[in-house]
Amino acid sequence: MTQTQDFDVLILGAGINGAGLFRDLCEQGLRCLIVDKADFGSGTSAAPSRLIHGGIKYLETGEFRLVAQSTLERNLLLKNAPHAVKPLSTVIPIFSWLKGIPAALRTLLGSTTAPRSRGAVLIKIGLGLYDFYGARHRVMPRHALWSRKRALTEIPPLTPRIVAAGTYYDAKVSHPERLVLELLQDGIAASPGSEARNHCELLGAKAGEVQFCGPDGAEFAVAPRIVVNAAGPWIDKVNTLLGAPSRLIGGTKGSHILLDHPELIAALNGRMIYFEADDGRICLVFDHLGRALVGSTDTRAADPDSVRCEDDEIDYFLQSLRGLLPGLSFDRSQIVYAYAGIRPLPASDGTAPGLISRDHSAPVIEGEGLRPWPIIALVGGKWTTFRGFAEEVGDTILSRLGQARRVATTGLPIGGGRDFPTTEDARRRWITAVSEATGASPARVGALLDRYGTTARLILAQEAISAPARLQDAPDHSHAELDWIARNEQVVHLEDLVMRRTALALTGRLSGRDLEVISQICARALHWDEPRRARELAKTEAKLVSRHRLRLGRSG
Repeated sequence: MTQTQDFDVLILGAGINGAGLFRDLCEQGLRCLIVDKADFGSGTSAAPSRLIHGGIKYLETGEFRLVAQSTLERNLLLKNAPHAVKPLSTVIPIFSWLKGIPAALRTLLGSTTAPRSRGAVLIKIGLGLYDFYGARHRVMPRHALWSRKRALTEIPPLTPRIVAAGTYYDAKVSHPERLVLELLQDGIAASPGSEARNHCELLGAKAGEVQFCGPDGAEFAVAPRIVVNAAGPWIDKVNTLLGAPSRLIGGTKGSHILLDHPELIAALNGRMIYFEADDGRICLVFDHLGRALVGSTDTRAADPDSVRCEDDEIDYFLQSLRGLLPGLSFDRSQIVYAYAGIRPLPASDGTAPGLISRDHSAPVIEGEGLRPWPIIALVGGKWTTFRGFAEEVGDTILSRLGQARRVATTGLPIGGGRDFPTTEDARRRWITAVSEATGASPARVGALLDRYGTTARLILAQEAISAPARLQDAPDHSHAELDWIARNEQVVHLEDLVMRRTALALTGRLSGRDLEVISQICARALHWDEPRRARELAKTEAKLVSRHRLRLGRSG
């Protein structure tokens, strides 16, 4: 007999928008269930450029409200998630003084073709506006304009074709998938009757209930008061399964590669270069966890289940880098990881992909007949604005349920950002106290503080009572650390641990022999038998090699 549970709100899709809304509603005392067909944060939310940014390019399309909200949310995340979100100095190479003004005006007035060759005057105006919109809760310096001489001195491999460079600050997120998980954990802590479930298949809806199949094959049903469809690029498919067909999504594909390139990392010196490729498209490159992250494409795509970074996209990235940085060499042997995702943008036929709005909306399909609950779809949006989007939709849901907001999330810390030491003196005191309490070296405490925020204390306590074994080819990760994650962070499959709870796969530091060891750690922690462990290992290896271009050598 299928078990049925009652919840105030059922959220389908545990990406960043779903997780942000889950936390918001749980903080208001609602009993919520969030369900994902795969792992938490494993879809579009695992495939961003890993930027927390105000969207400087949205100024060209006149989306000033979106820029204002994005810069505010960026500033709030720097305060609320300081363990995961850090300032990022950004450089824009400029190749002319006056070009691009007429094209920018046409775009601002509604042209469907993207502007090209943005000159120094246009960029100076844009950076000034960006500073203006980012003034609320400002935590970073204002923009500046570098001379050609200074730009080439600061970044010697940069092409001498430039005439100047603009500089400003945005932010980056070190581990977006973990931030998704932390939002879910914070929600459950605020509302213990709420639940987050991963790897659950949506079967359909019948007689006011929504049916699922869990990872163990057991079916269960939910009777919600409101359903939120936060399935991103899968929104239309989910609505069809719920008996409410729609055409809300017209996604575009974004691909990225990561390079093992020490000379490039040294030249960047902690900065991002945000540049215009020869065809006018915007690209970027910055240091992400010791690798050079390069992105992003923006092309029409429809199938989020099979999307991958293709050979022609890699050729495009490498050629763009060669044009930007002729003082360095680039080839495919430097690639350690590749990934792609579908942006869940609103359906928008005939508009150039780069000009489709990144703003969000939440259309409602009212209940009817045997489906008594309304469906609220979370369409569009961007990583940076998840909190504001959640607040807007949360207020709508609270109003429908006749409840008032009791907790504001504007200044609410996230996960390991709670009680995070934000000054050098506070960091030193925290590291010393935890080192003395756990016996771990100050260097180890500092490394895990950077990786997990204040959650590191729990992991270090586990290390203190376990054998100090480390992975052979990624010795900055311990067996005890991975065991703690497997037992405490809802790991269901091996790939959950190596692709999302940690950055081992993404950075290309995962070797075949370490993956074998991690599978054994998971087997012990999650009670897998040997056939299950072998299946998990084979499936994860195949996905990493075929879809993400990871080279899994047995000796590192």
